[in-house]
Amino acid sequence: MKNVKVFSLIMLIVLLVSACAPQATPPAAPTVVAATSAPAVATATEIPATSTPEPIKEKRTLTVLAAASLTESFTELGSLFEQNNPDVKVVFNFAGSQQLAQQLDQGAEADVFASASKKYMTSAIDSGRVNEDESKVFVNNRLVVIYPKDNPAKISTLADLAKSGVKLDFADKTVPVGQYTLDFLDKAIKNPEFDTKYKDQILSNVVSYEDNVKAVVTKISLGEADAGVVYVTDITQDAAGKVDKLDIPDELNTVATYPIAPISDSKKADVAKAFVNLVLSPDGQQIMAKYGFIPAK
Repeated sequence: MKNVKVFSLIMLIVLLVSACAPQATPPAAPTVVAATSAPAVATATEIPATSTPEPIKEKRTLTVLAAASLTESFTELGSLFEQNNPDVKVVFNFAGSQQLAQQLDQGAEADVFASASKKYMTSAIDSGRVNEDESKVFVNNRLVVIYPKDNPAKISTLADLAKSGVKLDFADKTVPVGQYTLDFLDKAIKNPEFDTKYKDQILSNVVSYEDNVKAVVTKISLGEADAGVVYVTDITQDAAGKVDKLDIPDELNTVATYPIAPISDSKKADVAKAFVNLVLSPDGQQIMAKYGFIPAK
């Protein structure tokens, strides 16, 4: 009897231990991954190499102040310079040399100055905007009389400019070509072929004075005056279809001198000097000659 109680106690302990033991978790069903043509995750060596694009460089702007008579030739030079220097954009301000010198004197920002007269380059030197030793003469020019194709005043000689009723359009005396025109008249009245009153008669026929030479060309082309005095280089391909010319002989003519220089306080001194060097180079001089300018001696 005693043995039966002991056996019952042992069985009770076994049952209690079994109830407290952790139950085994059945194995999970395997996960099936569908096959694909490419691995689900690329390895490090399979990731395409990428590179950070270089930032686009902003073009530097080169500002060139140039006499109006340089419009066509310098526009072509500017295009050539941009081709040779893709990071540079050339911006021109074409006007009368006197206006450009005044702008410089008033502190206008610029990088290069090209004048149709030494007088206004000297003005830029005096105002401290140009270093005297950096000013170089790069071309010369000469005067010519122009008149409309239909020639309403029947002009065939220089003497005809003094006839009563002829309407003349000149550049103002502050403009280089305007002063050169007065120099021509001063020479004429000393020449026995002309009357001593020739200059006064000419000036009495002037109906308008312009602030740059291109304005004279425009007015004559439009027939707003019978004749005017400009540079020979101003008879461009376009103007040649609208005006004819009357040459002024060497003894009465004036050779215009064109100096160029980098601006001393330019923030792009290297580019400014490079542009000046192009103008002075054989390639630059060839372009200037193409437009009728006389090589500097």
